[in-house]
Amino acid sequence: MAIEKAELLQKIEAAGSLEELEVLRVELVGRKGTVTERLKAVGALPGAERAAAGKAANVLRVSVEAALAEREVALRAAETEAEFAAPFDVTAPGLKPALGHRHPVSVVLDELVDLFWQMGYQVAEGPEVETEWHNFEALLVGKDHPARDMQDTFYLEEAHLPRTHTSSVQIRHMLENKDELPIRIVAPGKVYRNEDEDARHSWSFYQLEGLVVDRGISLGDLKGTLETMLRGVLGDDTVLRLRPNFFPYTEPSVEMDATCVICKGTGMVDGAGCKLCTATGWLEMGGAGMVHPQVLRNVGIDPEVYSGFAFGFGLERIAAIKYGVGDVRELWRPNFKFLEQF
Repeated sequence: MAIEKAELLQKIEAAGSLEELEVLRVELVGRKGTVTERLKAVGALPGAERAAAGKAANVLRVSVEAALAEREVALRAAETEAEFAAPFDVTAPGLKPALGHRHPVSVVLDELVDLFWQMGYQVAEGPEVETEWHNFEALLVGKDHPARDMQDTFYLEEAHLPRTHTSSVQIRHMLENKDELPIRIVAPGKVYRNEDEDARHSWSFYQLEGLVVDRGISLGDLKGTLETMLRGVLGDDTVLRLRPNFFPYTEPSVEMDATCVICKGTGMVDGAGCKLCTATGWLEMGGAGMVHPQVLRNVGIDPEVYSGFAFGFGLERIAAIKYGVGDVRELWRPNFKFLEQF
């Protein structure tokens, strides 16, 4: 045993590189290494021989592992010394650092914020964890509304929840600024909904909502604002269409559509139906409407004097439309080849 131990230690000391040392480590203390097999064989020995054999095998394992570790430190030190000793040309050009790319959703958000800033809007922010009152009740979403069911909304303790829209920011801003009207804000931020993911939906996404409260605000003001926004982000030839809809917190409520950026509203591309808009020529963008009078009362604003409009849409959807991405899930997958296109 003593001779064998000396031979193994000598063999380890003779390893000339980290690669050779790794091969030795596997051969000696790997799953099927020589020392490992010896330890396994102890169990098959007669009881009288087992204790001595086990002790000897363990002593051998400890010695071998210590020698391997010591030799590794020596080899790494030798490699470092060799690197420092090698000639180095300080005038040689360095490696060009790889620059990151702005995320397409961030690009769209910045474009939209800049557009609304030019129209006199401010950016408002609020907490991502909200109360039910700010997220639902102040917006006339009653306790029996389907959006408040657990299959649609995540819930936390003490009547709190991850916000399902940034409309809660509108409520907070009106409460804080009801004596400093008019109000013109956009509220971008992340929202959370208990939804199954598919090519057009995600359980977490970015949203941008807008709110205007002033004297004499009309649906015409809303339409002009949305047209300016869509043309600014999707192109000057974009046409807006408003369709009647229902939202508890706006009256009247509308759904906003824009002409398809691919087929330009024709529904056809190269003689075939456009896949992006499913040959309709229109793309759904989001919801909007005139702020319900009761919502204004809930935040202490007199609806007999003031009126307003609000709108909201998902930023991932805008980015997907702008850049022709067929699946919004691609925007957040760790696929750098995809993201480096932007």
